[in-house]
Amino acid sequence: MAFLLEIHPTPYTMKTHPFDKAVKLTVQDDGSWLGHTSAAYANMVGPFGGVTAAQAIKAVLMHPQLLGEPISLTVNFAAALTDGPYVVQARAARTNRSTQHWIVEMLQFGQTVLTATVVTAQRRETWSLDEETMPACPLPDQVPLPKVEAPMEFVKRYEQRPIVGGLPEVWDASGHSSLSQLWVRDNPPRPLDFVSLTAIADIFFPRVFIRRSTHVPVGTVSMTVYFHANGQQLTDTGTGYLLGQARAQAFRNGYFDQTSQLWNEAGILLVTTHQVVYYKE
Repeated sequence: MAFLLEIHPTPYTMKTHPFDKAVKLTVQDDGSWLGHTSAAYANMVGPFGGVTAAQAIKAVLMHPQLLGEPISLTVNFAAALTDGPYVVQARAARTNRSTQHWIVEMLQFGQTVLTATVVTAQRRETWSLDEETMPACPLPDQVPLPKVEAPMEFVKRYEQRPIVGGLPEVWDASGHSSLSQLWVRDNPPRPLDFVSLTAIADIFFPRVFIRRSTHVPVGTVSMTVYFHANGQQLTDTGTGYLLGQARAQAFRNGYFDQTSQLWNEAGILLVTTHQVVYYKE
């Protein structure tokens, strides 16, 4: 059962937010975009993958040929970025009457580190329903901040309030479920848009950590994000919390998948994701 809360966007000077600095892109003479990794969103190896995915979709959203809003994004992480500059190339492979199909490539030092496809569309009013309803959970102010916080720098950029399935306090192989539920938003709070929502969609720790309570090397190979919300719904969400839920479906032969959903406080399903992750014993 979803909570029905009134959400009020909070005025914010986005120019000063570390996320906007991290995803800044500058157009070059050949139409590509120049960016730079951000120490504020560093992961164990390279930058936080959610921010890298956000940089890819931002190149599409800034493109002068853009039609409509994002419907889906599929990102394939070919290699971890190293600290330094990178180039993003985005081109519209096909434009139809109301949909557009994009191909994106990110390069660093002349080598491909990411490939992606994006579908954008001009949305229209239709019969609508969220069949995956928001689970009943305590409100954000009723959920304390975690006792244990992962040491990666990007974790500090998000306020996370785990309800179930938080990061294990003891890594003793005692895990019994991959399910996590948590409230999350940017830290400091920032009005939600498609770029920041893309990053938050990857906020969940690898499910193998939660399921096994054991440290193993991991890395996302591919992630698809489905955007169910339109721009106005993101504007209405403002700086409010998102309720996130994630779980795995299978662990086998060095790879596992995980699905996740994000609702705003009004119970609107904003985005769903599916990704496959490499792990090593």
